[in-house]
Amino acid sequence: MRIIIYTGKGGVGKTSIAAATAVKLARQGKRTLILSTDAAHSLADSMGISIGADPIQISENLWGKK
Repeated sequence: MRIIIYTGKGGVGKTSIAAATAVKLARQGKRTLILSTDAAHSLADSMGISIGADPIQISENLWGKK
């Protein structure tokens, strides 16, 4: 199991990079869960799907949770 955490100040692209990384890993066949701790809806906006407290499948091998 691998855990990747993106940190830094606001507005530097953490959500965009995390979303892109999650999609790439899922496409490589790795089971991937992307989590957001941000109160904003930016991860849901990046993924184009509503993400809540329960994991939701976004695509093959990819789930999201807030």
